[in-house]
Amino acid sequence: MKIAFIGQKGIPARSGGVEKHVERLAVAMAAAGHDVVVYSREHYTGDMVCDFRGVSRIFLPSIRTKHLDALSHTCIATVHALFQDYDIIHFHSIGPSVFSVLPRLLRPDIRVVATFHSRDYFHQKWNRFARLCLHFAEWVTCRVPERTIAISKTLADYATQTYQKSFVIIPNGADVHISENTNVIKDMGLKEGRYILSVSRLVRHKGIHYLIKAFQALKETSELPGNGWKLVIVGTHAETKDYVDYLHFLANGDTDIIFAGEQSGESIFQLYSHAGVFVQPSEDEGLSLALLEALGYGLPCLVSDISANMEAIGGCGGVHFESKNILDLKQKLSSLINRPDIMMQLGRAAQERAQSEYDWQAIAKRTLAVYEDLLREKPGFGRVGFFLKNK
Repeated sequence: MKIAFIGQKGIPARSGGVEKHVERLAVAMAAAGHDVVVYSREHYTGDMVCDFRGVSRIFLPSIRTKHLDALSHTCIATVHALFQDYDIIHFHSIGPSVFSVLPRLLRPDIRVVATFHSRDYFHQKWNRFARLCLHFAEWVTCRVPERTIAISKTLADYATQTYQKSFVIIPNGADVHISENTNVIKDMGLKEGRYILSVSRLVRHKGIHYLIKAFQALKETSELPGNGWKLVIVGTHAETKDYVDYLHFLANGDTDIIFAGEQSGESIFQLYSHAGVFVQPSEDEGLSLALLEALGYGLPCLVSDISANMEAIGGCGGVHFESKNILDLKQKLSSLINRPDIMMQLGRAAQERAQSEYDWQAIAKRTLAVYEDLLREKPGFGRVGFFLKNK
């Protein structure tokens, strides 16, 4: 099959769950012998080499503003794709999936798939008009493509109830590279198994401010066992630095709170491999890839009790706290890090769950099966036919 991915910033992923998701899928599909193309933004990867691990990258420009970067690039990429001989165009995220209308109307011979990664309009970075646009984009994502994949049962249940259409559930996966090396963490002043790790984009709905406040409260009550425990926050801002500045304001120069910035390769492998606990305090998620990877590394996980997080840990790989409740987060964190026996038990269960449920090779095969099933069907009708067919 000849497959095109549209909507992501590019590969290899520098940050962001969607980019990691696309990278893992594309590489696995290329390794299976398929012709895979990933449309990438010229400014994202830092190089313009067309081949990446057997995947073709097509670099196209975008208008680099908060609201137009993704939309402008996706529009250009979709128009380009209309003149190619792809079997499948696979859109990622609800904003870019607005353009799935074009191949459905103009190239019904190209089959169209979209992946629903998250309820983007929930994110606090958007103003009212942007949220209205994203509501419409979500409707398109769920109604226009011939197949829509949801990355979690939580999202699928929501979308089925809202849009009265069936969805394929294929989760994110866990990409694990255990590292025995410790030079990176030592350079950061960290000790093996003596730091709390959180990995995410630094935007408000990810809830990192709750974690900082809970960690500071732990220090004030002397509930951290021994000494040397630190909090490591990995990630960078999305469009603006306002939230990052707020996090630094909360940290107030505390040397036990380390803002590690964007990390990749051996650096992130070491940070996951030697952490003591992973915390995911988000207010909303589709299915956190960072959390799945923490499970894969065998880390005991403490997560907010939102539906997607509870689905990820499955009742066996972690502990949950009430979302947005700093006191509950602090108490659960204290209970966890003061019980190394429980941490070890949870870590083993987490790793077993990741290996059985979140393997990227299996996820790629399931996605290819969606494509193959779609290609066996007769193409849609173009024009207004897709509205009628998907009702």
